[in-house]
Amino acid sequence: MPRRLLPALLLTASLMGLVACGDKPEPPVAEKAAGHVFTAARTEVDDLKPIAGTLTSYKMAEASARLSGTLVDLRVREGDVVQKGQLIGRVQDSKIAPQTSAYSAQAAAADAQTVQARAQYNRVKTLFDKGIYAQAALDQAEAGYKSAEASARAAHAQVAASNAYGNEGAIYAPDSGRILRAPVPQGSVVMMGQSVATITAGEPVVRIELPEGQGRALKPGDTVELSVPGRTASGTITQVYPSVSLGQITADVTPSGLQDLPIGARVTAYIRLGRRPAVVLPRSYVQTRYGLDYVRLVQPDGHVVETTVETTDYDATQIEIIGGLNSGDRLAAYGGQ
Repeated sequence: MPRRLLPALLLTASLMGLVACGDKPEPPVAEKAAGHVFTAARTEVDDLKPIAGTLTSYKMAEASARLSGTLVDLRVREGDVVQKGQLIGRVQDSKIAPQTSAYSAQAAAADAQTVQARAQYNRVKTLFDKGIYAQAALDQAEAGYKSAEASARAAHAQVAASNAYGNEGAIYAPDSGRILRAPVPQGSVVMMGQSVATITAGEPVVRIELPEGQGRALKPGDTVELSVPGRTASGTITQVYPSVSLGQITADVTPSGLQDLPIGARVTAYIRLGRRPAVVLPRSYVQTRYGLDYVRLVQPDGHVVETTVETTDYDATQIEIIGGLNSGDRLAAYGGQ
């Protein structure tokens, strides 16, 4: 053996001897079960399938521009609540004002011609009454007067039409609701029919999609449990769409208690697909640490030992045990509940 290895081996042997001669650590004191003890049992439960849904609305009303021009005024922003008929913006066409001015000038000229034609008619009628003018002169003057009046009415109608077209620039809320999107900034050029704001009208719904085979179990009126981070709620299936798209069936769930969530929020819906046997525990009896799930198993003498189990989510308040427990095992809750 090389001489340089001898000191290292002696040191290692000395340390091992010290460890062997030292006091052994005392085993941890087993904890007694406190609080309510839950007995695991395999029972018939609802076969729940968690489905990712989206909070949306039955109706999406579009507030659109009725003429092309510049969005000179926008009075709402995303999240605002509006009422049906409320003015939310205005589009201005720069060509309308000059056209209206031109039509107004034509109307003024037509009014002047009408005044002149009326005066001419009155003069001719006076001379006709005195026997100076013939009937033909009176008829001619009367026709000129009536033609001038008709021209004036047409000119004023053109002015009114131009003003009405200019008023088409006003954008009103088509329905009561909340502004979901207002993507066009003030000062932008918009085209006729372009949407300036999207309004969520009506009660919100959670829209879900299931494979066709499972979707056949959905029925209007069924109760559905809903879950968002930190909250749970319930809902009722109000509509099952009759068409199948890409092998999926779509349904709407009307929630209770989620009206304050923003449109587009993700909601988990637990759909009942039948009944099956399972071991289900309240979530307070399971604790996850470092990627492993633990339960506190109560021994016959009342002491508690932790053991790992395999789990999967059952619903928002309970968890299903897949493996690691037997029916009849007694469990203590974490936190002494």
